[in-house]
Amino acid sequence: MDYQRANGRATADDVANLARRAGQLAGWATRTGLGLTKKLPGIDTAERGLRQVERGLLSELRRRLDEVDDPYHAALTAASSMNRPGPNGRDVPAAVMLVPARDRVEPLRAAMAELLNHSIGFGRDRAREYLYAIILRQLTPDEARILAALSDGSPFPAIDVAERTAVGGAGRIVLRNASTVGKAAGVSLPDQVPGYVTRLIGLGLVELDEEVPALETQYEILLTDETVRAAEDSLKRTKVIRRTIHVSRLGAQFWRACDPSLD
Repeated sequence: MDYQRANGRATADDVANLARRAGQLAGWATRTGLGLTKKLPGIDTAERGLRQVERGLLSELRRRLDEVDDPYHAALTAASSMNRPGPNGRDVPAAVMLVPARDRVEPLRAAMAELLNHSIGFGRDRAREYLYAIILRQLTPDEARILAALSDGSPFPAIDVAERTAVGGAGRIVLRNASTVGKAAGVSLPDQVPGYVTRLIGLGLVELDEEVPALETQYEILLTDETVRAAEDSLKRTKVIRRTIHVSRLGAQFWRACDPSLD
């Protein structure tokens, strides 16, 4: 689908370029480790400036996505196109349709028909790009930071806070997937880290694993977190379940495809 400027609206290229700038900025912030160097002279001012620029870029990205005629397709890569190269080098539309077009159809049915028709012309590479584009569109900026922190494969501690049963087992869970990865990533909303981690697990980008004794110090630090302490205070008897989180196979593949530090 071709996105031309109409009435001053943004094109798909505008959106892609702005997204690239936002991604490069986030990648630079992660690599320079601003969260770990706050004691350096002037670093607070530099970090505030970086955050302001980052927020401006993301706000402009959202605005341009909303202005595109079809933001769903604008968020996707070229993999969302049903065109294929013709003998003269020009793209021609696919002739085969799994679901025939109708003059009048409900929007949800039309969307499903479009996806089914797309599936005919997709090879592995285009299908993979489409999947990654859909995942990318669902991530928040903080979740992108967390994924960047996990991208090298390092495990981070994670805990659940549950109500202790009479026999010492775990009952109702009041806090799930609290982790120190949020601070390491420098997220803007530290209290939302459990929800971020849960969403990333749901998207298949992050996996839970067993407790790692070598991370004992980090577990102790995590237990002093305000969100964790508030969850413990809400229960008469608590049981803390220790785990670790790390990037999944899908998450590693997704990051390699989207890493803004690579050309």
